[in-house]
Amino acid sequence: MELSYYSDFAVRLVNTEEPERGEDTLTTVEAVRELFGPGQQAARRATDADVTRLRGVRTRLRAVFGAASEGDEVRAVDLLNSLLMEFPTSPQISGHEYLDDQGRPRWHMHLADHPANATAGYAATACMGLAFSLTELGVDRLGICQAHPCRNAYLDTSTNRSRRYCSDRCATRANVAAYRARKRLENGPRGRTAESAQPSTEVTES
Repeated sequence: MELSYYSDFAVRLVNTEEPERGEDTLTTVEAVRELFGPGQQAARRATDADVTRLRGVRTRLRAVFGAASEGDEVRAVDLLNSLLMEFPTSPQISGHEYLDDQGRPRWHMHLADHPANATAGYAATACMGLAFSLTELGVDRLGICQAHPCRNAYLDTSTNRSRRYCSDRCATRANVAAYRARKRLENGPRGRTAESAQPSTEVTES
């Protein structure tokens, strides 16, 4: 498993909040455990304190995506490096659950899980995965959705670096809004001109 796979941990955490809508799904221990996915030992150690801790990490990760989407690469890297120092992890070679046709392990890199608490484990995994994606793909591949009011984070894996939205749904909504705005601009002045050219039908009372 490539370490860049773990960048999805960062995206999932950031997107538990929709600040423009005032919505936040990271409110319970169960929500924390769902972030980890099935089979993650650290999830079983989650407590109420991890809700607050992970929200703090979420804010800092959103700042990384925000700086990257604004073109401030140095700030994005500095912010992520700060998180990496605070939440270190230990890459290890693993072969569990992955066998080739001969029954031999398919060796791959794995992030060792020895955290002090659930938040430390999740943050270390998310930040290391994001760091690998950033260095492999480029800082400009980290983005914030441009479809208002959505501000979800995403990782652009397109071949032409053209992604601007977190999903096809947001892309469609943004395109429809842009089309309607163009139509209003095109039809507005004509409509007013046409109306002003019409003869008055008002009757003046004597």
